[in-house]
Amino acid sequence: MFAETGENIPFKVENYAYTDGFGRETLTWTRTFYFGSPKRFDETLIYSESRRRPVVYAGTHQHLAVDLEFSVGPGGSLELRTGRQRLYEWSLGIPFPPLLTGVARVIERYNDELERFEVDVSIANPVWGKIFGYSGWFTLDRVDCSPGDVPSDVRPIREERRE
Repeated sequence: MFAETGENIPFKVENYAYTDGFGRETLTWTRTFYFGSPKRFDETLIYSESRRRPVVYAGTHQHLAVDLEFSVGPGGSLELRTGRQRLYEWSLGIPFPPLLTGVARVIERYNDELERFEVDVSIANPVWGKIFGYSGWFTLDRVDCSPGDVPSDVRPIREERRE
């Protein structure tokens, strides 16, 4: 997270699918916001066999693991909500108490008329209220790449087998 706020802030979303070092299908979500100096927000998504759900690791060091729930919303939009959260240091997974977590709600949809993707993100805490959020739109540039072509700066710095 970062302290800057504003309106009409350009941003770029980069997603790469690859197989991680543990053989798991993995998807990166790298978002760069251009306030003056670029600010990045990175996440890495896997499917957890043991938890039977998608899990996202926030940050380049994967300290925070968050269970995800997906559903289909109005007009075919994709809705994502965060669930249980764990802080990982070494091999310890420490559950976050609900009062200390940020609960995210993300809605993504494709606008056929304007030919663009639209996104609304809101992260709130039950006590403190809204912590972070953004709304915007983006278009898609699809670039074919082989697994070896995934840029190293979008892969997590620390990759561990934990869920």
